[in-house]
Amino acid sequence: MIFIAWSKVVVIARSTRIASRRFFANLFSQSFACTNIGNRLSREYFLRDRNETSVRELTDLARAMRPKQWTKNLIIFFPMAFSLNLFWGFGDPFVWRLLLQSSATFLLFCTISSGIYLINDLVDIESDRAHPVKRLRPIASGRVNTSTAIICASILLGLSVAMGFMMMMELGLVMLTYVVLMVLYSFYLKRVVIIDVGVIAAGFVIRVVAGASVISVPVSPWLYICTIFGALFIGFAKRRNELKVLEGDAVADHRDTLRDYSIPLLDQLIAVVVPSTLIAYSVYAATADVPRQMIMTVPFIVYGLFRYLFLVHSKDLGGKPEEILLRDKPLLGNILLWAITSGGVLFLFR
Repeated sequence: MIFIAWSKVVVIARSTRIASRRFFANLFSQSFACTNIGNRLSREYFLRDRNETSVRELTDLARAMRPKQWTKNLIIFFPMAFSLNLFWGFGDPFVWRLLLQSSATFLLFCTISSGIYLINDLVDIESDRAHPVKRLRPIASGRVNTSTAIICASILLGLSVAMGFMMMMELGLVMLTYVVLMVLYSFYLKRVVIIDVGVIAAGFVIRVVAGASVISVPVSPWLYICTIFGALFIGFAKRRNELKVLEGDAVADHRDTLRDYSIPLLDQLIAVVVPSTLIAYSVYAATADVPRQMIMTVPFIVYGLFRYLFLVHSKDLGGKPEEILLRDKPLLGNILLWAITSGGVLFLFR
């Protein structure tokens, strides 16, 4: 009896030991599996988070380059457009080459403009933080690292100017002049009253020169004059909007020259450049190397100037000219009608 009882005890102990071994073995394997799953999930989460961060940084960097401002570079196509049937025609075999050269120049100036905007935001990083709207810009808000912006600006400017010289020596010199002028503007000239807006106007003239030089066509002096007055109008309207948005000490904190401007002064300057723009374009349409029928496009210029004045004074939209051109449907429709009418006149009557 004792032997039988002892045998049962041994069997039970052995069964218990085996069961415990299986239990701990299963527990260990499950823990190991859970650990692997946890590591894999953590690694996937880390990679996904890093990818999302990279995409977000690239998006912010692209916004800092201000692609909406690229619409200003469309003026590069003006020399080609206004030389229709004078230096080239749709039947000429080299017309596509001229269009390709103008398009390449447009793209190069877009990259240069983006590089300049990065430099400008780096210089104005503290003053932008005092602005109620500009403080949200990627560089001012800290979403784009300053080192990244410096490297990106250097690459954009260097490659663009180099490619300009590769296309044509004259074009490269024009682009280099634009870069030097805009860098001087970012560091110093923007702090000189009147001159700051004059430099902006000069930038538009340089774009027209670039568009003419790349296709080797002369441009009427009246087109340069129209460009200067039109750019001055946009620049003074932008300064007026900045004074309206900012108050008190924030005016001087954002831009030094705003202390020297006043809304009455800017209204007087705008009252000078608006009729000057209209007169210059009217003289160009009536006396330059264009058909006399071009005078039919003057009403579009009148409406465009008046519409922009309305938006500046009634809607306080002068601070972002690029958004006005893209979002205001009456003004955008007016520009399209002007372009269609001008193209039709040059095609049919020249």
